[in-house]
Amino acid sequence: MKLRLEDKIALITGASRGQGEAEARLFASEGAKVLICDILDDKGQDLAEDIRSDGHIAEYFHLDVSNEEDWQNAINYISKKFGGLNVLVNNAGIGLRKPSILDISAEEWQKVLDINLTGTFFGIKTAAPVMKDSGSGSIINIGSIAGTTGHFATAYTATKWGIRGLTKSAALEFASWNIRVNAVHPGIVDTAILEGSDDFKEAMSWMTPLGRVAGPEEISPVVMFLASDEASFVTGIDMIVDGGFTGTGAFRQVFLRAMAQPGSKL
Repeated sequence: MKLRLEDKIALITGASRGQGEAEARLFASEGAKVLICDILDDKGQDLAEDIRSDGHIAEYFHLDVSNEEDWQNAINYISKKFGGLNVLVNNAGIGLRKPSILDISAEEWQKVLDINLTGTFFGIKTAAPVMKDSGSGSIINIGSIAGTTGHFATAYTATKWGIRGLTKSAALEFASWNIRVNAVHPGIVDTAILEGSDDFKEAMSWMTPLGRVAGPEEISPVVMFLASDEASFVTGIDMIVDGGFTGTGAFRQVFLRAMAQPGSKL
């Protein structure tokens, strides 16, 4: 039986751990040649070796997504190493959960934009011409439900809303090159970005109809679907993967509160 990403060449950013690691492992197991890109060199090298020890194909390459020259070096490397590029997952990102705009410095604001949004822009810009030469491509930008709702993490939220617009503009522009561009917007996912945020995780679990935090392995299959030929007619979409948070979370709490007392009047 043919693997779902057989013969695909994929570059994944922020792939040394967390959600990016789950994507890299899954992509490789489904037949893709994977370039793991990150600034966490030791973790990235170890992951590539681990994937190869399982009989799959993976390499590691240092990439600071906020640096356009780093991007060009990574694209040149994957083109020479594997002969092209079919899939780009713009997964790298950082959070900044400060409760007030007044508490965010200009330096903090710029750093979040440089990594989360400008890094995604650089990825699309450098990858698209190589994908065109490869015959087709799929770009998946990892956003967040913070980009679909109001959210208190202002800088982070601004970048995730920006990713939605960037995704749609790129999908429009590169359709003629047979390149699809989509965005995946996870809800609460248990990764390093949430370390030390127990109260936030508890509150998000309470608001999420499925009542829990997702694992990275629950997001990666959605990303893989968009990378695969199964999604060959899918472009320009926002795929929300959030346990029902944005779609039904608020009314779920209204319902539970309204039904909390005997004889409640709905």
